[in-house]
Amino acid sequence: MKRPAEVAGPLDRVVRSLFGTSWGEARAWITSGKVRVGGAVVTEPTLPVARGAIVAVDPRAPRARTADLEDEAVIHVDPHVIVVAKPAGLNTVPYIDGKGVGPGASGPRGGEADALDARVRAWLGRRARGDGNVRPNLGIVHRLDRETSGLVVFTRTWLAKQSLALQFRKHTVHRRYLAIAHGDVASRTIRSMLLEDRGDGLRGSARGQPPPGAREAVTHVERLERLAGATLVGCRLETGRTHQIRIQLAEGGNPLVGERVYVRGFRGEPVEAPRLMLHAFELGFVHPATEREMRWELPIPDDMRAVLERLRATGP
Repeated sequence: MKRPAEVAGPLDRVVRSLFGTSWGEARAWITSGKVRVGGAVVTEPTLPVARGAIVAVDPRAPRARTADLEDEAVIHVDPHVIVVAKPAGLNTVPYIDGKGVGPGASGPRGGEADALDARVRAWLGRRARGDGNVRPNLGIVHRLDRETSGLVVFTRTWLAKQSLALQFRKHTVHRRYLAIAHGDVASRTIRSMLLEDRGDGLRGSARGQPPPGAREAVTHVERLERLAGATLVGCRLETGRTHQIRIQLAEGGNPLVGERVYVRGFRGEPVEAPRLMLHAFELGFVHPATEREMRWELPIPDDMRAVLERLRATGP
């Protein structure tokens, strides 16, 4: 069964409307991997679906397999929140638009069932009942790009989600990234008004008087180490706009090493890297239940460390 979505909305509502089934059956189809949007398996019932997206249901399809989340990837867990280490190459949540995989996915497999949130749910389900058949509550309050590694927090209760969402909106959550950027990057604070489309189909900063819809983005950049053709920098987010660090450094003439989107106009010698050299190194917030300040650090992964060591070895 395959039909175009007549209205936009959560996937479970779209499936129920298109195929005349019950809420329970619609959600069971989705969570067991029997629903595709734009050709990609989606297992998240509340994933937004655009009008016109092609939604297909195959009740006989095998249950979608979710890769395991290793125990060492769980940095902190309690009844209210879970903090995990996201590897590069995995979306935080599936991303689907009316054409299939959307631009926010940063990769060709953005709509696949195996996203970080699914792995976390499966891990919590196994922990609760000894298997992965339980579907725990899990709230999404922020995301990392597919190619970005590092710390991500999910909420486990409605109250925790309300608290963390408010902290993110008020920009009180501590987020510091480590990045390797092309060229010689100076310590500075970058402020700009970001647009969904700067005129060439890419996100970017407004020039002159910002139009309606532009949103302020503030990044505090700290130069940490000069490398061969690049600089290791720390980037503390004051705001958290989509692709903020990538855009602002690229617009200043210092695109991230491994960048493939925001590199138009860069005339320097590109530094080779297996993926985007961006890592969410520090995460901190006020715990929604205890009201205590909590903070974690996650060392850079092996692929980023290898690039860093190679650039150190060749000298600045």
